[in-house]
Amino acid sequence: MTILTIVLFLFLLIGIFFNGLGSVGLLRFPDVYTRLHATTKCTTFGSIFSSLSVIIFGFYFWKASGDAKFGVLALHTLVALICLIVTNPTGSHAIARAAHRSGVMPKRAVIDELKEANLK
Repeated sequence: MTILTIVLFLFLLIGIFFNGLGSVGLLRFPDVYTRLHATTKCTTFGSIFSSLSVIIFGFYFWKASGDAKFGVLALHTLVALICLIVTNPTGSHAIARAAHRSGVMPKRAVIDELKEANLK
């Protein structure tokens, strides 16, 4: 095995591990806020590593074979990764804000600083 294959497998394993952690967090945590936290953090991090392995694979084989379809694959994955990095945290913030405004309270919250900030 070459170093490139080891790096690709390592990135894929890291991506699978964190995406799996996000799935476990979605099933195990008690309320919408902790579930959003687990899924957003873990799946964003896991998707970054999975996408990086595809980008490295595409650019390497584009240079090695000269076939442009591998370069196109890498560029499409890079654009998708940028969109994911921007939209995933933004979407989860919007969902958490909507849940708070609709009255969904955290299960074990001691203090609600957002409620106090809205009263002022």
